[in-house]
Amino acid sequence: MGLIVSLIIGGIVGWIASMVMKTNAQMGVLANVIVGVIGSSLGFWIAGAAGLSAAGPVMGWVVAVIGASVLIFVLKLLGIFK
Repeated sequence: MGLIVSLIIGGIVGWIASMVMKTNAQMGVLANVIVGVIGSSLGFWIAGAAGLSAAGPVMGWVVAVIGASVLIFVLKLLGIFK
């Protein structure tokens, strides 16, 4: 059950990040899930390395969306998204 919830939340995070980065039309559901799951992990890793913590559910979502946005930015630099 935890895996299904993680995939759903990852899809939502990826979708929000794709709207923020204006790549929503280029990404499908699978790409949103992948970017959301990997990007949120990246965001929490970067926050931990910077000595910050995502205290509370709202900050957790913010860190996850920022991480997914950073991942989309890197993918744009690599030419995967235009």
